[in-house]
Amino acid sequence: MGLGNLTMPDPSMKRPPRVPVECGDLPFLIRRDGIWLYRGSPIQRKELVCLFASVLRRDEDGDWWLRTPAERGRIEVEDAPFVAVELDWGGDGRRQTLSFRTNTDELVTAGPEHPIRVSHDLLTCEPTPYILLRKGDGAHGIEARISRPVYYELVALAVPEYVGPHLMLGVWSSGLFFPLGFMPDEDGEEET
Repeated sequence: MGLGNLTMPDPSMKRPPRVPVECGDLPFLIRRDGIWLYRGSPIQRKELVCLFASVLRRDEDGDWWLRTPAERGRIEVEDAPFVAVELDWGGDGRRQTLSFRTNTDELVTAGPEHPIRVSHDLLTCEPTPYILLRKGDGAHGIEARISRPVYYELVALAVPEYVGPHLMLGVWSSGLFFPLGFMPDEDGEEET
């Protein structure tokens, strides 16, 4: 069998990117507690949740998609799609590193690529901390909400630092300071 008639593809010619088939809204919901539902029922197999999590994307508008090279469909997410359920730390002070494990066993270390942020409820002022897992297609990233027990561990590691003119309570990781909240003054009130 000869190869005389076989033409090799030109390496400079690239295939156009494959456009996934639009599937519309899929019957998936990721609850605030990190439970993935399909048609209202929890997905029990962690391996299946991890598979879906690996194709989760966020577009420029902040919408959530399950996207493979062949197809994509929009899903609903109540808050953040993942929950940081475990904290491991090493070092101290500015050399401290904080690593988180999510409910899908993804490991991230807080730092420039994975910043920690704290959002406050407008009515109750209750803090809700998050860590960025990966960037989205626009300004909206894919985050894990830091669970309450892990947040308490962060607070136990917190130290005071000035951020601009404000004395803040926060944590160091990978050479960056992440504020958790204002430092209470001596009368027990938060600084304003």
